[in-house]
Amino acid sequence: MDFIFMLTRNDRTVEDAMDHLAVTQRLGIAHIGFKDVGLPFDRLRELSDAIRGSGATSYLEVVSLDRASEIASARAGATIGVDVLLGGTHPADVLPILAGTGIRYYPFPGQVTGHPSVLHGPAEDIIASARALADLEGVHGLDLLAWRYDSEVEALIAGVCGAVRKPVIVAGSIDRPGRIAAAARAGAAGFTIGTAALDGAFAPLGSAAGNPDPGDGAGLETQLRAILAAMRARAPVR
Repeated sequence: MDFIFMLTRNDRTVEDAMDHLAVTQRLGIAHIGFKDVGLPFDRLRELSDAIRGSGATSYLEVVSLDRASEIASARAGATIGVDVLLGGTHPADVLPILAGTGIRYYPFPGQVTGHPSVLHGPAEDIIASARALADLEGVHGLDLLAWRYDSEVEALIAGVCGAVRKPVIVAGSIDRPGRIAAAARAGAAGFTIGTAALDGAFAPLGSAAGNPDPGDGAGLETQLRAILAAMRARAPVR
């Protein structure tokens, strides 16, 4: 699986994203993303340029759910020149914007609402949505908000992964090693983590929760190392 570190907290790009990026570069993390909200456009462009300049793949995840905002975010992604556009629920509007850009597109299957985003609907409806999206030319994979769903999550991931021939990235609320293992067992091609790493969910830090990094990157590095170890070990669910 690919680990995509999101420079975000609660579905917003964080103010000190560039500082966190320096930590990821020390660890050689090759997939780094941010959201379409939280920083102004010029700083998002600077962030994406820095990610790509480090040799990593740049991801922009769209969490604006109304049609006009999603179109604006897709255009921003095309202008910024990210490698991958994650999320969004309006592929008919987004696909023409991305045509010819080389940007890979992974929309959300299922019914998604709110901010932070929540996934709704019976599993069979989400799987049907995944099939329909994966059949679209220009859709390269899916961005599944698995742990934003309130029923059998691992079964949902397995159902979606089994129903499509394109990669599925699991996003949202992965905050423990067991969830990384569950995503791996179910066939996910990758997973995203942002808030949980920044808030110290993966390893003891010796400092206050919610502000784990004393300013030198040591706290975040501890978290990222723990996530990488869990990914390698595929720790048992707990």
